[in-house]
Amino acid sequence: MGSDGGVIVIGLDPGSRVTGYGIVRELSGQVTLVDAGTIRTPVKKQMAVRLGVIHSRLIELIGEHAPVEAAIESVFVSKSATSALKLGQARGAAMAAFAVSGLPVAEYEPSKVKKNLVGVGNAPKDQVAFMVAHTLGVKKPDWAADTSDALAIAICHLNERRMRRLTGT
Repeated sequence: MGSDGGVIVIGLDPGSRVTGYGIVRELSGQVTLVDAGTIRTPVKKQMAVRLGVIHSRLIELIGEHAPVEAAIESVFVSKSATSALKLGQARGAAMAAFAVSGLPVAEYEPSKVKKNLVGVGNAPKDQVAFMVAHTLGVKKPDWAADTSDALAIAICHLNERRMRRLTGT
């Protein structure tokens, strides 16, 4: 999107059961909420079906809101190899949807997102959620934690993008 319509970014907190998404627009330095929610997969279905749901829904959201960039949480160490594998598969389905749609994808570690929004890399989730709501001007958000995390990733990306533009890096 051009400078007159701002820049639309989709942020994603991937998961095989619940994937949070947040779509934000930056126009003249002001960040506003476009859309946010969760993609819930049918947990009793095969993994391929669940991954297909994530991919298909993201393609729909991209078509509806026309983001120009995507940001996703990078892989972190999980409690079990099985959980890490499932998370990686959900990320793969999402990244494939972004690639098919021609969106460049930025990846951010959870600690980087927290530091970017709150100032410390080990900030609790409720503090991050508060800063997300404050940044977007939402008084009493009723979204899920996965949605708040996805919005935080999108906002972090816009902040990082702005910083790169200012520093020329």
